[in-house]
Amino acid sequence: MTSAPSLSAFATLEASLAGELYFDDASSLHQAQKRVYATDASVYQEMPVAVAIPQTKEDLQKLIRFANEHHITLIPRAAGTSLAGQVVGNGLVVDISKYFTQVLEVNSQESWVRVQPGVIRDDLNAVLRPHGLLFGPETSTASRAMVGGMIGNNSCGLHSIVWGDTRTHLLSAKVLLSDGSEAEFKPLTHEELQAKLTLQNLEGEIYRRVYGLISDQNNRAVIQQNYPKKTLTRRNTGYALDFLVDEGAGPEGQTTLDLCKLLAGSEGTLAFVTEAKLNLIPLPPKEEGLVCVHFNSLAEALEANIIILRHQPMSSELVDKYIMDFTKGHRTYDANRFFIEGDPAALLMVEFMADSQDIITDKAEALISDLTAAGLGYAYPVVRGALTKPVWDVRKAGLGLIRNLPGDTQPVNLIEDCAVSPEDLPAYIADLKQVLDKHQLQASYYAHAGAGELHVEPMINLKTEVGKQLFRTVLAETTELVKKYNGSLSGEHGDGRLRGEFISQALGAEVYALLQEVKQIFDPKHIFNAGKIVDTPPMNEFLRYEEKTQRQVIPVETLFDFSQQEGILRMAEKCSGSGDCRKTHVSGGTMCPSYMATRQEKDTTRARANILRQFLTSSDKLNKFDHQEIKEVMDLCLSCKACKSECPSSVDVAKMKAEFLQHYHDANGIPLRTRMIGNFTKMQQLASVVPGVYNFMIKNPVTSKLIKKTVGFAVERSLPEVGNTTLKTWFKKWQKENATANTGKPVYLFCDEFTNYNDVEIGQTTVKLLTALGYAVQIPEHLESGRTYLSKGLVRDAKEIAIKNVQLLGKAMANGTPIIGIEPSAILTLRDEYLDLVPVDLVPTAKIVAANSFLLEEFLQKEAENGNLTADAFTQEKKQIKLHGHCYQKALQVLTPTQKILSLPQNFEVEMIPSGCCGMAGSFGYEEEHYSVSMQIGELVLFPAVRNAAPEVIIAAAGTSCRHQIKDGTHKKALHPAEILWQALKK
Repeated sequence: MTSAPSLSAFATLEASLAGELYFDDASSLHQAQKRVYATDASVYQEMPVAVAIPQTKEDLQKLIRFANEHHITLIPRAAGTSLAGQVVGNGLVVDISKYFTQVLEVNSQESWVRVQPGVIRDDLNAVLRPHGLLFGPETSTASRAMVGGMIGNNSCGLHSIVWGDTRTHLLSAKVLLSDGSEAEFKPLTHEELQAKLTLQNLEGEIYRRVYGLISDQNNRAVIQQNYPKKTLTRRNTGYALDFLVDEGAGPEGQTTLDLCKLLAGSEGTLAFVTEAKLNLIPLPPKEEGLVCVHFNSLAEALEANIIILRHQPMSSELVDKYIMDFTKGHRTYDANRFFIEGDPAALLMVEFMADSQDIITDKAEALISDLTAAGLGYAYPVVRGALTKPVWDVRKAGLGLIRNLPGDTQPVNLIEDCAVSPEDLPAYIADLKQVLDKHQLQASYYAHAGAGELHVEPMINLKTEVGKQLFRTVLAETTELVKKYNGSLSGEHGDGRLRGEFISQALGAEVYALLQEVKQIFDPKHIFNAGKIVDTPPMNEFLRYEEKTQRQVIPVETLFDFSQQEGILRMAEKCSGSGDCRKTHVSGGTMCPSYMATRQEKDTTRARANILRQFLTSSDKLNKFDHQEIKEVMDLCLSCKACKSECPSSVDVAKMKAEFLQHYHDANGIPLRTRMIGNFTKMQQLASVVPGVYNFMIKNPVTSKLIKKTVGFAVERSLPEVGNTTLKTWFKKWQKENATANTGKPVYLFCDEFTNYNDVEIGQTTVKLLTALGYAVQIPEHLESGRTYLSKGLVRDAKEIAIKNVQLLGKAMANGTPIIGIEPSAILTLRDEYLDLVPVDLVPTAKIVAANSFLLEEFLQKEAENGNLTADAFTQEKKQIKLHGHCYQKALQVLTPTQKILSLPQNFEVEMIPSGCCGMAGSFGYEEEHYSVSMQIGELVLFPAVRNAAPEVIIAAAGTSCRHQIKDGTHKKALHPAEILWQALKK
């Protein structure tokens, strides 16, 4: 490839595209876009020349013509979860994940579907479920893996021993060839093939030359002798010439030639897929059971795996002690350990599916009987039904969980995709352990034992030259082992630029020459993903940490305490790139709300971690945060904190964003609107002096519009009113007037800034509710929570508030009296940020405050569990409630108590709305430039669910922002749980 095209050439291209193009380094947005596409889920990093987000097939053809004209390569990208660097390179990245997302046709009678390449596997299956059908290949990244990428890698996944790989289910594919012409690959009859061979265009040339290549008897012999053994289903090294030969390609009796077999696993190096027709299978039986076999050693587990496969399970998946230990104390995965007995060295999760649990019981008992007879395993718990999901979540989170290892020595994707026949797995892994032991390397072992492919990830420090050389040596020595067992260098993750260099060693020089010839046949100018599979650069170059090895990186001083994460840079580096943040609202969860709305890579948690990592590593500025590019990528982060719990590596971007903003403000000044939002409490305090005047001003169409325009708020948005009194003022008066107010069990109420000024009636209701239930409510001396300052990156102000509040509340709560909060974003700040904001000497006190801080619903549910609160206190009237949870409730795992306490009244039915973030996120949804995205997020799940609810259904939401968003988006009123319980209380 030659140098990058000129800016004017790119500008001309941009003007012709329906989609987007980012190329200009003078633009911080363009520069940011290029940076976030410089990496994927691999260890590689290389800046692309440009990034295109095409909208139409015509856009793709224009990009192909442009690449031919300017001698650059196009890098096709879907979810970007490639582990072998398939979508990293110095070319033009073409991201199809935003617009090519249509399910075009479902044929339930013939069991096939036509889709565009940006359709996500799990989202597709949500569409297919009503038809009783399923697209089988199931990677651990199925909630974000797209069909285009699955074709590129020939993805397999969890149930591949039964459901097969993507190649098996790819019926046909419409593609664009390297000259921009269209073609369709599918199985051809002899007559159809003859017609293709006569075409006088690139398609005809491809058929003639490929047919000639695989018809040559010498070539056929070389392929049959050097490719992996046929008993290994996961053989994905190089191009799939062995599959073409297996179909009987040859001069005699040739009846078919299916180039889809070659396309699958080609990593976008041969053609650009625009549409795929996929084979579907019936939905599996509804009953499911997992036999979780516990072992004292990895070797024992692999021997047992051979016996297990004789019982024809749906899957046999291994998890080792290394991964299991990372689930201990994890915010999400600790609760998923319920099935683990003792301290096993390895587990095999053996899955059976059947039409009845009786059949599963029979299968499980037969398996356990055989294993015990062979003396293999020490515990065999059987998990059934819905409980299998959290067990599988432990297995699927393996890639992210092991990134929680402290220090620079980290597990690396290197030999994790090597596969051998299952019967060879025990011997292969024993040999591999000797190789790793020789280099004094530890490794994690997990995944597809049933298919002969364990994801083995050795721990290597890639920030050193020694580590980079070891990286290469281990792959070279493992390649020899793979050859010894006639295995495959790549099973499902692909060759890419990681293993491509060793294909010649694995398959031999003659086969490698054939692979180069295939590339030349399809793509003579190498415009499709050059440097992948064949002619790759050295595998230990262009690593993420290239710059870091060249100079010492000065530690970044922060206001938050990042010591538990070994600093803010190390926290950013924990992002594995696995792309959990790229799932859509169809899969559920909260992370990442802005990506769900925009479908742009720059709006993912991954992008935010990556942009911080890049600048904190390479910036020459004294203030390494002072970069507009970081601000561009952080802009749509709603600080929902979902990444704190939903990211397997717990990369807390909300915390990092607040830290970044403070330093950015230090360098560039604090904008007026930011100051105003941060000082929200002070402004509301002034407004509360003349509430009637203030409320008139913000509600009157003329003055309201003027205020919003001046501040920079969306004119469509309503503004929160202030109460006629403050909660603190009302409480003092109410206390004096109610003799029973000071009798009962003492509790403190955290009078947060939002309830004190805006949601006063909810605060009053909460006090009345607690008092009626027998509690003596007190409001201790404290300041506002500091939430508004944190949301705008005014961390120093928040830090001062946190210190003062911990000092004040620490004294009040020394005897263990609980403090109860009404607003999640405020009270949960005491449990979360305060611990990282106060100085070391105050941390013990902050922990006491945190341990005794509860949401109202949380506190009441604990009281109910202890028998201090029963259904008898409430009405028996029937009510139906739809509950939307605040993001912080979800992130800190405290939403379930709200559902439970609202279900306490005997005839109350509570249904959780499967919404993520509401989209308001404090001031975010008010801001003019963010209003549209805010409403888009609301429209994903929340707004339709509220609108479609029957009039008598109660909408519940604990968050003030959530209730405001529901009001603006649906014109319906949502109630705080305190209001619902007060109305239900027997007076």
